[in-house]
Amino acid sequence: MAAKESGLRGVVAGRSALSSVDGEVGRLTYRGIDIADLVAAETTFEEVAYLLWHDELPSRSQLDALTNQLNESRGLPGPVMDMLASLPDDSTPMVALRTAVSMLGSFDPDQGDDSLEAAERKAVRLLAQTPNIVAQAGRLLEGRDPIDPPDGSIAESFLATYFGEAPKPEATRTIDVMLVLQADHEFNASTFAARVIAATLTDMHSAIAGAVGALRGPLHGGANQAVLEMLLQVTSPEEAEAWVLDKLAKRELVMGFGHAVYRTADPRATILREIARELAPASGHAEWFETSQVMEAVMLREKNLNSNVDFYAATVYASLGIPPDLFTPIFAISRMSGWTAHVLEQQGNNRIIRPRAEYVGHMDRPVTPMAERG
Repeated sequence: MAAKESGLRGVVAGRSALSSVDGEVGRLTYRGIDIADLVAAETTFEEVAYLLWHDELPSRSQLDALTNQLNESRGLPGPVMDMLASLPDDSTPMVALRTAVSMLGSFDPDQGDDSLEAAERKAVRLLAQTPNIVAQAGRLLEGRDPIDPPDGSIAESFLATYFGEAPKPEATRTIDVMLVLQADHEFNASTFAARVIAATLTDMHSAIAGAVGALRGPLHGGANQAVLEMLLQVTSPEEAEAWVLDKLAKRELVMGFGHAVYRTADPRATILREIARELAPASGHAEWFETSQVMEAVMLREKNLNSNVDFYAATVYASLGIPPDLFTPIFAISRMSGWTAHVLEQQGNNRIIRPRAEYVGHMDRPVTPMAERG
């Protein structure tokens, strides 16, 4: 039967045991565990990655082994670092990440081995290398020299590498929670892109490079950067309501609201709202959170739209001093766990993904001779 929904909205395109999104009640689970419970238990991002890959939370020894693997795998090959340093000044960290992931495929120790076992090893290396790529690209594009990433958790090592100093525990925990919340989200655009590519039996890096390209789009991962740009246009909470109403009157998009699946509150946004509430005043920009609350209330009242994960993520990142062009790359750090898990799942029970299209073009047209085409 032909799909009638534009953009495949609501169409079930496959089966997965990784994450479940209940849009009617606003619930997200990883392998059957509610994300709110994971955050409340202070489950680390590394534990969540292990959960997605192996269907169980790790024991202490398993987590220690994974942590050691990640610490040993963070380094980038010299040619990849040279590429990052040679990017044009107007490049972005997402462009750097997309290119670096593709290059890493050629330098991976398991290059040429597309077995499931090799893919599992590649997944660990990609999860370790992605934060380093993002931090180094951020430094280089800002005119700073690269530095060696220190050992530690993914959140801690990323912050220390980008900022060049040991992060405060509160900042590390905040980034860790952000990574947990965005680790996986069913068949979103970038994840589905990764699975379609993986289904051809190509290599892990090709599938992940495609996912990074999809995430870069402003209707997907790029939305969080657009939210901060929007907040910076509204100079005070007092102006927020009029600003939103003017946008709506002009039928212009207000970023950070609505979702393809959730019909109620996005559970990730609910958690991030409270983090933003705590961080914004301490950052010296309490108006970001206050403005956000006004916008959220107006959008709910006027359009019955709730905020999504991108809305408060922008305030959280900005409150930590992270520049807007790193918002989406940090999203990619998190989603690397989900992307690789989906590639492994696809590879473990593969069938090429080849949907049909409903043809809506001309029918039975004759060939017009060249002399008669005008």
